[in-house]
Amino acid sequence: QVHIAEFGGGSVQTGGSLRLSCVVSGSTFQHNTLAWFRQAPGKERELVAVSTFHGRTRYSDSVKGRFTISRDNSKRTLYLQLNNLGPEDTAVYYCNVGEWDGNYTPTNFWGQGTQVTVSS
Repeated sequence: QVHIAEFGGGSVQTGGSLRLSCVVSGSTFQHNTLAWFRQAPGKERELVAVSTFHGRTRYSDSVKGRFTISRDNSKRTLYLQLNNLGPEDTAVYYCNVGEWDGNYTPTNFWGQGTQVTVSS
């Protein structure tokens, strides 16, 4: 049974930074492709960043250059560094264990999410 737990959300002002963490248990972490999604109120969940099992990263255009995804396989933890935040980044951020064939396909393994709120 895969279990996912996200941490690190909070409230910051525009231009601020946060670091999100996602701990994954019950899977072969080092062989997993993992991703961060976010969902703002009234909007669909969107893919933010991907970390493939062979070390590649992908970002949505809206966060490229501001967010950095990384992983520590020894700690079974996925990170997302959020810099230069703006109100448009306000959302619940979720971690997902998925599949990669050049595109990311999410599975049903989700965490509870962590809230990021950016005030102007």
